[in-house]
Amino acid sequence: MTSQPEQRSPVPRRAVLGTALGGAAAAALPGTAHAEQQPSAAADSHGHPWKLRDTMTTDGAWDRFLRGQDLLWSRLPTLWYDGPFLGDGLLGSMIYQEPGAHQIRFTVQHGRVQDHRPEFGSGWGTARLPVGHLTLEPAGTITAVDWRLSLWNAELTGTVTTTAGTLTLAALIHDEVLAVRATANGGEQVTWTFHPEEAVSPRKIQESPPAGYTANPPWTERTSADGTEQVLQPLTGGGQTATSYRRTGDELLLSVGHSFPSDTAAEADSRRNLRRAVSYGALRRRHIRWWHAFYRKSFVSFPDQRLQSFHWIQLYKVACASRADGPVMATPGPWLEPTPWPAVWWNLNVQLEYWLIHAFNHPELDALATTLRQNQEQLTANVPAAYRSDSSGIGRSSDMFAHREVGRPGTGAETGDLTWALHNVWLSYRHSMDKSLLRDTVYPVLRRAINYYLHFLTPGSDGKLHLPSTLSPEYPIVPPQDTNYDLALIRWGCQTLLDSAELLGIDDESKPRWQEVLARLTPYPVDDNGFMIGADTPYAQSHRHYSHLLMVYPLYLVNWDQPEHRDLITKSVVRWHALTGAHRGYSYTGAASIYAMTGDGDTAIGYLRKFFDPTTRYPCRANTHYTEAGPVIETPLSASQSLHDMFCQSWGGIVRVFPAVPTAWADLTLHNFRTQGAFLVSAVRKAGQTRFIRIRSLAGEPLKLRHGLTGPLTVLLDDGTPARTHDLGDGTLAIDLPRGREVLVHSGSRPDLVIAPVAVSEPGAAWGLP
Repeated sequence: MTSQPEQRSPVPRRAVLGTALGGAAAAALPGTAHAEQQPSAAADSHGHPWKLRDTMTTDGAWDRFLRGQDLLWSRLPTLWYDGPFLGDGLLGSMIYQEPGAHQIRFTVQHGRVQDHRPEFGSGWGTARLPVGHLTLEPAGTITAVDWRLSLWNAELTGTVTTTAGTLTLAALIHDEVLAVRATANGGEQVTWTFHPEEAVSPRKIQESPPAGYTANPPWTERTSADGTEQVLQPLTGGGQTATSYRRTGDELLLSVGHSFPSDTAAEADSRRNLRRAVSYGALRRRHIRWWHAFYRKSFVSFPDQRLQSFHWIQLYKVACASRADGPVMATPGPWLEPTPWPAVWWNLNVQLEYWLIHAFNHPELDALATTLRQNQEQLTANVPAAYRSDSSGIGRSSDMFAHREVGRPGTGAETGDLTWALHNVWLSYRHSMDKSLLRDTVYPVLRRAINYYLHFLTPGSDGKLHLPSTLSPEYPIVPPQDTNYDLALIRWGCQTLLDSAELLGIDDESKPRWQEVLARLTPYPVDDNGFMIGADTPYAQSHRHYSHLLMVYPLYLVNWDQPEHRDLITKSVVRWHALTGAHRGYSYTGAASIYAMTGDGDTAIGYLRKFFDPTTRYPCRANTHYTEAGPVIETPLSASQSLHDMFCQSWGGIVRVFPAVPTAWADLTLHNFRTQGAFLVSAVRKAGQTRFIRIRSLAGEPLKLRHGLTGPLTVLLDDGTPARTHDLGDGTLAIDLPRGREVLVHSGSRPDLVIAPVAVSEPGAAWGLP
């Protein structure tokens, strides 16, 4: 070898109760109100001589564009990963044929509904629990469907044709209410039935309950004076789930409430949600106001029809699945189906789930940052008692309250997952430059996560600091020491703490220790094939994770701007994919993002397309969801991040515009694409050339722009004066851009400053079952 650069008694926790965001505004992270000042053109207060002409400012323009991205069905879906899906960040529904019947199932699941018995672990004791499903039961036999899932309106509409007549449907979810309108024609009739499901972990498909586990009590049903039906599900570990529904004429409204530790509050919550909804039409008006405002925060268009549609569907999907004031996404999202993973997985899944929200300019979807901020006491309780005075951690999987103990280095335990999750929160900080997020979450929790590592670092005979055995997720062989997954996270964590302490003005007593670790930590173990799993442990068998490559992506500690490391990066990713058999969807999205870092857009898109190849073992499914042994929401969401990495990157303090666009995509439009440093980037590429770049600064951070333009540059502020610039070489320009101001960068004569969809050059079928 050479070297180169579960289960415990519960602790007190706060039950998060409430409703999803509603109306026209979504909640932002605390302290980020300034980041929502996002005009599509430079502020008129400067009276500037240039302005973007944004063609995407009207409802009609958005309706036309997003209609081209909609999912369509001309065949009845028979599986959850073929059908339409709805959600509001809490309540979720998937629509497909009721197994074994000529009926249509609307699943009813909720992101807060979980068990509360941590002594039985995250797979059983604190697992997300099923709620139930509705069935629409036609009089005749279903012969055809014609459905559209409108992204613009976040609404399913269409017809069901049967041997008896036709049913016309519309459905949406808003404010924790599933609203369905169904009308019958000919000899058809509308019959709805709600089917409660047993409150038991979906993990039962894989294994028996642990010893001592007892079933939750049966549900009870009742009807109130106003005709509202309720199903009440008490839980052995405390808390309650309540499903309330009522039918009025052609409309059915249903809501789910969950309370803990209260055994009764869910009843009132679910009934209150129904009263507030009033009717399908009233709820729909609030619903479309929220979604229409949501989409306008950013825009991207590129010429591959099927991938472009996929990309917009992922934005719709993540907004269906997450809100900053709701629970962190479980591995299946809010659409619980039989699965061995009915919890939050912290060793890759949750990280990939949230990357795409940043560039899409939607910090209001970041439930991960909220979860870590609100559950710091639990993160402390997760480490062994001897270390709780200064350390925190989390095990591989948990409930929404981050309840899962973490093992000790030296035992082969997986110990780095909290630190990796904090990298996501640091990305949220970097994209908002909200110091409160850095001060209240990143700094204190990362300090404790790194402290846990520091207890175990020991000097070797070589004078270097070494880490005893830890697991590289999910490689089957545990290195005897110096696992690359953890070495990368330790390096990133210590440097981030040093930088953060300086930024926050904190004279931290641990600063000398962090500096010592950075100076003395053993180099990453490598061999002739690139990065190893850890000391004396080569990458020798196919591995779906890229945990041993974290220093390359997404941490960028070893990156393409370091020429001395390019051969090592290339060897490592080639070796990773040369050993086949274990690769899964995110193996391809990860490789795509790594190649995007190198500037090789053609290889990047080649790997990304493997995820969409139906001949692969685990491809993207018809409705853009993904499954292995059960629903796995993170992989399609990470595919959108791979596209973002081709369009614009901002690691290492440099904004890189169009760094790895595939050769076939001659035209591309970005608008209000959010980057690190809290910049909003608008840029247009035509005929393979960048035409202009406009950047708005939300925080006044230093701007370094790798622009990709050739020839003499024009760099103008929004008042028409030339910006102060400094050429840093390598096509990178430092630009003095104050907070709230905009700069326009182009070469040659001024181009048309138009933001508009690009023409499709690669047609493709709609998603769904068209």
